[in-house]
Amino acid sequence: MPRDRPARTVRIASTLVLLTAGGGASAWLLGRAAQHVAGDQNAPWIVGRASGITAYLLLVAVVTTGLLLSHPWRTRLHRPGAVTRIRVHAVLASFTLAFTALHVIVLATDRYAGVGWTGALLPMGASYRPVPVTLGVIGLYSGLVSGTTAALAGRLAGRVWWPLHKVAAAALVLVWLHGLLAGSDALALLLMYGLSGTGLVALAVSRYVATTPRDRVEALTAEQPHRSPSAATLGRAS
Repeated sequence: MPRDRPARTVRIASTLVLLTAGGGASAWLLGRAAQHVAGDQNAPWIVGRASGITAYLLLVAVVTTGLLLSHPWRTRLHRPGAVTRIRVHAVLASFTLAFTALHVIVLATDRYAGVGWTGALLPMGASYRPVPVTLGVIGLYSGLVSGTTAALAGRLAGRVWWPLHKVAAAALVLVWLHGLLAGSDALALLLMYGLSGTGLVALAVSRYVATTPRDRVEALTAEQPHRSPSAATLGRAS
């Protein structure tokens, strides 16, 4: 046990550093945004959209790091270490949840947004573009399922939590459609969604097409002919 304490201390310290750095950067960005929209009657709508776009980009980063953690080519990466990668993945997920909560709360409380608490939490409850908003609601719940199962990874068997954790892919698709259909009224946003979606699809394809060392071993084993013992072998055995 004493040998594990230094490693645990390092893990906790690295997580706190990542959280502090991310929290500081987030606070600075939010402060800058608040300065720009101060006094604007559309401030809640602007903050709601900005937090939603930020949450989407963070989700892209979460799924990207998740794919890299399970990618067959991950053994080629020596830095950062596996533990650091997992910590980054978890911290990104935490900030994704925080900005998603901000996005939901701001738009739910903005009486001009046409969403309300009903639309923010229940399918087809919004008066503003109910179908795209519903895609976001379902994506939110899918992401919560994925995050909860990951948090319980040490308490549940891998065969239980791992398939549920993969719901993150469905959450990303739903959120991508939500962002694209609910408010992509600028060319820059369309390019962002197009490039990020294309990049993730390419990474996912490489993840599931690439062969692992286990795959190669099984292929070599299957290629070995099933030969019966030769006469010389039988002679030596006798």
